[in-house]
Amino acid sequence: MRKLLLLGDEAIAQGAIDGGISGFYAYPGTPSTEIMEYAQHSKETKEKGIPCIWSTNEKTAMESAIGMSYAGKRAMAQMKHVGLNVAADAFINASITGVNGGLIVVGADDPSMHSSQNEQDSRFFGNFAMIPVLEPSNQQEAYDMAYKGFEISEKFNVPVLLRITTRLAHSRAGVETYEQKQQNEMSLPKDPRQFVLLPAIARKNYKKLLNMQASIIEASNESVYNKYIDASDKTLGVIACGIAYNYLMENYAGNCPFPVIKISQYPLPEKHIKRMRQECKSILVLEDGYPLVEQELRGFFNEGITIKGRLDGTLPRDGELNPNIVAQALGLPICEGESIPEVVKMRPPSLCMGCGHRDMYNALNEALAPYGQGRVFSDIGCYTLGALPPFNAINSCVDMGASITMAIGASDAGLVPAVAVIGDSTFTHSGMTGLIDAINKNSPIVVIISDNFTTGMTGGQDSASHGRMAEICKGLGVNPDHIKLMNPLKKYHEENTEIIKKELAYNGLSVIIPQRECIQTAARNKRAALKSN
Repeated sequence: MRKLLLLGDEAIAQGAIDGGISGFYAYPGTPSTEIMEYAQHSKETKEKGIPCIWSTNEKTAMESAIGMSYAGKRAMAQMKHVGLNVAADAFINASITGVNGGLIVVGADDPSMHSSQNEQDSRFFGNFAMIPVLEPSNQQEAYDMAYKGFEISEKFNVPVLLRITTRLAHSRAGVETYEQKQQNEMSLPKDPRQFVLLPAIARKNYKKLLNMQASIIEASNESVYNKYIDASDKTLGVIACGIAYNYLMENYAGNCPFPVIKISQYPLPEKHIKRMRQECKSILVLEDGYPLVEQELRGFFNEGITIKGRLDGTLPRDGELNPNIVAQALGLPICEGESIPEVVKMRPPSLCMGCGHRDMYNALNEALAPYGQGRVFSDIGCYTLGALPPFNAINSCVDMGASITMAIGASDAGLVPAVAVIGDSTFTHSGMTGLIDAINKNSPIVVIISDNFTTGMTGGQDSASHGRMAEICKGLGVNPDHIKLMNPLKKYHEENTEIIKKELAYNGLSVIIPQRECIQTAARNKRAALKSN
């Protein structure tokens, strides 16, 4: 047994390594990225030959993990909460196919939208799929759940969803590790048709899943991660989920005067819930995310007891919890530090100095000036910062890949020319299918694939299209005469502006590819080269 100081993300990676994992698959996204980065840099994964793969998107990561499970080995797919939307088809169906080797899916949620476009709560996906959901309250539990989650998955023959939030993912604590388990031997499913979801087989598998629900609920009742902590003051009972349990205990120095149910495994532990209903006059639900538990309790109890939480205004309906918000809900004094001096102002993020996206936007703005504003549909990446001053260059950012398809729809409505701005990693993630739609109807849009050779927004992970972007576009069917390369540097500003102007005037599909290495990865690669010399 070792004791390590780990981020929550790192604890999950180490727990999976020690728990006998045979493959990590992921697409980078805050706050999940550090799971894969830790695994990739681990001496143990290298020695054991464990694949640690940045997949093209979350769906392909999920499907690769299912494939490893099919072969009898333990696998983990990691993604942020909105990435679970992309993987949803495979994720939901995996609960119907069941597993062979243990399969853990990490959904890393981002309450308060620190680096996301919504506050989506992955626990709802777990309920939807009718599978066990684990939600650690601290880094040690994050390690434990990754270590033991494969056994839970194999016991019930379903994937397990491991849900974390930003605060736990990106904070450190001491973690005690356990003895490393051996990887599973490769073995094919005993039922050769288990993974064949033809309707007749799917109906049979679905009945198995339904019949398993009582056992999954009983496992929550008996789980070491769920516990009923009794206390003398029954005027209030508190249900604290995941990291919210820490916030509660911080306010009471570990000794809450009210009965507490700590929940870190779902479905809800009905045994503990019924006891609190019988003993307490009212219930306060603390959960970092959507009011999932609060909603279930309202249906569970129907009426006759006051339930407090996010729905009745006791807690804010949005944003992440913190100890002060919990204190306020409990009527306790709030601990506030010194006020922030006015000289210290919030500074919005901005594109790095020397970033190629800057020069691309300068050329685009000049080329578009005669057409007026409101024509640029963007995507998710560093270049989304083009929405801010001094560029004010883009008009949308909805989801991965939406820039191209939104431009198609806008052009169909008569907004011609329309422009889509997308990055290289986002293009291979979700943009290629939209481009095929544009190719098939020769939409009068200009698609700018701003290629910085990396997944820049999440720290510089490998880009699936590196060195092949023009060839990919040609292979999909874009007219080679309207695939234009640009070097986004100030000295080429006039030349680049002229390229964009010409393609804006073309009544059909154009693809412009500005190509320049990300300034951050370039500096990192230069330092690495100097060290190696």
